[in-house]
Amino acid sequence: MAVITITKANFDQEVLHSDKPVLLDFWASWCGPCRMVSPIVDEIAQENSQIKVGKINVDEQPELAQQFQVMSIPTLMVIKDGKIANQSVGAKPKAAILAML
Repeated sequence: MAVITITKANFDQEVLHSDKPVLLDFWASWCGPCRMVSPIVDEIAQENSQIKVGKINVDEQPELAQQFQVMSIPTLMVIKDGKIANQSVGAKPKAAILAML
């Protein structure tokens, strides 16, 4: 499944009302560790049809970053049934990200 760009406009529909767990990647284009994690997140999205993967650019969506109190990026979050089930900050290897799910 393709990675979805999450915005304030589609957040409720794509994340809160999703029938699948959602892996969210809070990132920014200027962030080195974000650029390391991004291809891993893309790979997970391609390999796992039973989860939804979304990316939130914190520079373009500051309200969402603030809502989830994202202070450092990359922040990865797993949302299940509209609630945060897991979260981690910083670059992680693929196995650690999969373990969050």
